[in-house]
Amino acid sequence: MNLLGIDFEDWFHPQLVQPYVKNIKHEPRMFKGLDKIIELLRTTETSATFFVVGKLLEENPEILDKIIENGHEIGFHTMNHDRIDNDEFKENFTDEIQTFSKLTNKKSKGFRAPTFSLNAISSWIINSLEKSSYTYDSSIVPVKTDLYGMPNAEIAPYRISSKSLEKDDKNGKIIEFPILVTKFFGKKIPAGGFYLRFLPKTEIRKAIKNYEKQEIPSTFYIHSWELTPEFIPKIKLPFKENFVTFHNINKAYSRMECLLKEFQFSSFDNFFHNTPKKFSSII
Repeated sequence: MNLLGIDFEDWFHPQLVQPYVKNIKHEPRMFKGLDKIIELLRTTETSATFFVVGKLLEENPEILDKIIENGHEIGFHTMNHDRIDNDEFKENFTDEIQTFSKLTNKKSKGFRAPTFSLNAISSWIINSLEKSSYTYDSSIVPVKTDLYGMPNAEIAPYRISSKSLEKDDKNGKIIEFPILVTKFFGKKIPAGGFYLRFLPKTEIRKAIKNYEKQEIPSTFYIHSWELTPEFIPKIKLPFKENFVTFHNINKAYSRMECLLKEFQFSSFDNFFHNTPKKFSSII
């Protein structure tokens, strides 16, 4: 069983975009593409976990019903898509998670940090998630990039704690689902999001098949705005930021569709209800 997490955020949320849209009105648009995404999942008989930015749900409460009523799961992606490794976020997190709990009628049991910003500085959040009855996290990428990553982290699901982010902690109460990674020209890199658009399709397929051979679930991620680029306003960005944000973005939907037709993907919640025997000891 492979896992699909859709980071449901808007066009102005990505860290690489934020500095260049401060003076542009932040008009939410991605909720308009939710039906399109849900239809893709329906036609490919896929269930998914939507890691939703709380502010979008607060402004468009119908998002929750559409996700839940169509057999999908809702997860927490913070209220405003702020990196979690800063002091200001730590001060506000208790209020944020309580607000999201009210918005979702306590249906959220999974968390993903924006820009995968879980690290040694922000490890405190694991304790907070435990106190709020969360059962899993999916914020660790077992590679090192310019923005995130823990290259020594395990690639299969494991128990995590504030004192042990990269290795299994038998006393950990939160299950970590690391993001799918692969090797390309000898370098280990992620395989979802931008990399779905950047890598040849054969490389993504090879990565998933490699995990399946090891009986490890591939935790794949994609952003809502990558699947519905028609709702993104024209944004002027420097070359690097523009490349990462828009390279092959009009191919993301079709590439995702091909993966969903070839491989079985499911929500994190379904994994817990149908835990493979190999991971029964940690769930």
